[in-house]
Amino acid sequence: MSFVSEFKEFVVKGNAMDLAVGVIIGAAFGKIVESIVNDLIMPIVGAVFGGFDFSNLFIALGSVPEGVAMTLAEVKKAGVPVFAYGSFLTVLLNFIILAFIVFAIVKQLNRIKRQTPPAAPAAPPEDVVLLREIRDSLKK
Repeated sequence: MSFVSEFKEFVVKGNAMDLAVGVIIGAAFGKIVESIVNDLIMPIVGAVFGGFDFSNLFIALGSVPEGVAMTLAEVKKAGVPVFAYGSFLTVLLNFIILAFIVFAIVKQLNRIKRQTPPAAPAAPPEDVVLLREIRDSLKK
């Protein structure tokens, strides 16, 4: 089997396609969670803690030139290395929310699986039933 045909077989298999769809949906879902955290949750948390923005929490690891605003974007733009722990807190909150949502989805899927009664076994084909009857009558 050639490399190209083997690759085609791999790509066409259901698992590879399911994985591709999952990655695409996961990336889109990650953007939604990021927006929820940055646009909805963090402003509320910032307001509760006195109105500051978590994304601008940082420690400059070098001297900041005079006249540069003390915002993360401006300090980075000036070329000063920074320890941006506010950005880390935002990303950590993104992860916690995403992990919680995935946990809730998996928990619900498992609950639904447990509630679904197992399917009755399919009836054997007619020819198999006939052969079993012949076998049983020959045993007698």
